Amino acid sequence: MKKKLYSYKNSGVNISLGNKFVSHISKITKKNVKKANKNREQNNIGSFGSSYDISSLNIKNPLIVSCTDGVGTKLELSEKYNQLNTIGIDLVAMCVNDLIVQGAKPLFFLDYIAIDKIKLSKLKKILAGILKGCKLASCDLIGGETAEMPGIYKKNKFDLAGFSTGIVSKKKILKKENVKSGDVILAIPSSGIHSNGYSLVRSILKKNKLSYKIKKELLKPTKIYVNEILRLCKRNLIHSAANITGGGIVENITRSIPDNLSANIDLSKIKVLKIFSWLKSKNISDKEMLRTFNCGVGFCLITKKNNIKKIKSYFPRSFFPYEIGYISKGKKKLKLYNKLKW
Repeated sequence: MKKKLYSYKNSGVNISLGNKFVSHISKITKKNVKKANKNREQNNIGSFGSSYDISSLNIKNPLIVSCTDGVGTKLELSEKYNQLNTIGIDLVAMCVNDLIVQGAKPLFFLDYIAIDKIKLSKLKKILAGILKGCKLASCDLIGGETAEMPGIYKKNKFDLAGFSTGIVSKKKILKKENVKSGDVILAIPSSGIHSNGYSLVRSILKKNKLSYKIKKELLKPTKIYVNEILRLCKRNLIHSAANITGGGIVENITRSIPDNLSANIDLSKIKVLKIFSWLKSKNISDKEMLRTFNCGVGFCLITKKNNIKKIKSYFPRSFFPYEIGYISKGKKKLKLYNKLKW
């Protein structure tokens, strides 16, 4: 009797299939990079490292800003409801929306996909979302890693992580020290839940049947604010900014103001989206809603009051910034007034 030959493929890892996916990525990204920037035709996919030419950017006193993130357990819902073509947008958004908080222009993006078994049709859908996210953020996908990990991930399970790098001039960087007493706080609407709080969402779904409308809302991709925010930065229209992610408004806005100032927020001014009213109706306290979800506010700006009209002109009507509070002197960093209108 012949002894069984051990191989990587018999152990659950298909190198050939992985190479096919790399080849697919290479073709698509090369095409996209050429369209976006004819001066940067190198293809990094398949290399040991990824390069990016910054010689044409012409930024004085440049600072590099880097961010990394994932999309949390929203992955579970995208898998469950077979909507894999938008989760890549969420992945890009979670990184680039952090970069622009400092006024940095996203340059490039890298992804990491870990999966139980490589299924080309599934990975191609995920990749399509990542590429769309990069297009919306005006940055390039220049590399990444796909890891087939049987035994670590259960059947049909996968995880995503993203990494993005941006650049900003030292003179243009947004920092909390720019904030002054008398500044106003503007809320930019979110597109939905974005990519935070889905462990709580999934707990609620175990006991509640979903309508098609609610399901659609739960899977809406995260709004990418890059183009609007960078145009505001170019014209020096904002002092500071905050990406409203995990921790909601209460934990993120305070990261963008100095210790000697207070953010005063009127909760009744927040335009709560219907999906949050639905979640609230499932017996969640106001306090828990505020520190878990964005409740309809995806991004915040801090600026002078006389800049509001100009700032609005850079946004489509569905994402018009609106005033929810102001900055004052004080030791308490956050003061909340009134209640959210569900």
